[in-house]
Amino acid sequence: MTARPPWPLAYTVSGDDCSSPMPLGFAAPLTEAVRHLAELGYDGVEVQVRETGARDAEALARTVEGAGLKVLGIGTGPVAAQDRLTLTDPSPDVRRHALDRVLGAARLAGELGVPVTLGQTRGVFLPGLEDIQRLWAERAVRRLAEEAADRGSRLLLEPQSQACTSLWRTPEEALAVIDPLDAPAGLVLDTHHLDAEGVDTVRAVADHAAATGCLQLAAPSTRGPLTVGDPRLPDLFTALREGGFTGWLTLEHTQDGDSPKAAARSWTALTDAAASLPRSPLPTTLF
Repeated sequence: MTARPPWPLAYTVSGDDCSSPMPLGFAAPLTEAVRHLAELGYDGVEVQVRETGARDAEALARTVEGAGLKVLGIGTGPVAAQDRLTLTDPSPDVRRHALDRVLGAARLAGELGVPVTLGQTRGVFLPGLEDIQRLWAERAVRRLAEEAADRGSRLLLEPQSQACTSLWRTPEEALAVIDPLDAPAGLVLDTHHLDAEGVDTVRAVADHAAATGCLQLAAPSTRGPLTVGDPRLPDLFTALREGGFTGWLTLEHTQDGDSPKAAARSWTALTDAAASLPRSPLPTTLF
């Protein structure tokens, strides 16, 4: 028996501006990726972008919606992953370029009416520069949140493990940054990063579901596609529902050399786990 989880299901894809597909997303050009994902039954995509802005919204929406999907979020990972631009780089020019890029992503997100996410582009600390780098990052996040709000979007800040960033590696640390902001903001929670930081994933989701706009999923240990029978999934679904989660789920994991097969495996695991949940009405999503 299978069923759909009561939240939109998305898959990570790379925008056409990326120099290559992101390793944790569908390894194909956007047009091909959305066609495959629509055939599998996904609701939408989380689009990772490198250097796009509001002017690109119409073309992006046309490609995604033409396949019958929706853009559910705009990610900024390629800014750092592909161009090595971060908000805490010692070079003022690099920081300026990084901020320009993520502000452009916020404008794109605003045109599409979806959130913009920030993860590894915030950067890593260098010895002796930690205090000033933290200040640079906090100022940039404040600017990004304000830009997103002004454009009808909102910022979602992702706690990430030490392998990706020095800043805000737990949900509590990320909330301490966004709670004082004058602009609306929330969290992206990623099961891989929570596991890597030794955080109890189900407890974190239960505690922060209401502040979370997106939950990113991958298999434990391998960070690969989900597997049928993963015992965490029903518990995560219960935590989301009882915590008042109104966002979406994104599959963000390695592709094992075959993205259509990986996407199908994760889809099957999710729908199988959802069959164990009591029936409940669909939540009202924030975007």
